[in-house]
Amino acid sequence: MGTVSVLYRVMPQDVQVDMRALAEGAKAALPPQVKLRGLQVRDVAYGLKELLVAVQMDDAGGILEQVERALAAVPHAESVEVLESSLL
Repeated sequence: MGTVSVLYRVMPQDVQVDMRALAEGAKAALPPQVKLRGLQVRDVAYGLKELLVAVQMDDAGGILEQVERALAAVPHAESVEVLESSLL
């Protein structure tokens, strides 16, 4: 078992979503064994933004899916996907 760094993309339900609140919700939703390495809001197109969530965690069985489910449960999150994953 090693340590992994993962970059998730969280898409909001629509352009009216408060991205600051979405970021705070994502931060609060992370399991305690996951270290938050960064949050960034980026413009996508036509007023739509995305939230990038960079985390670091031990590569334990099922942890990637657990974090993905936790981020998907954040209010006003439409979808979550892994953009990058690397073993440290």
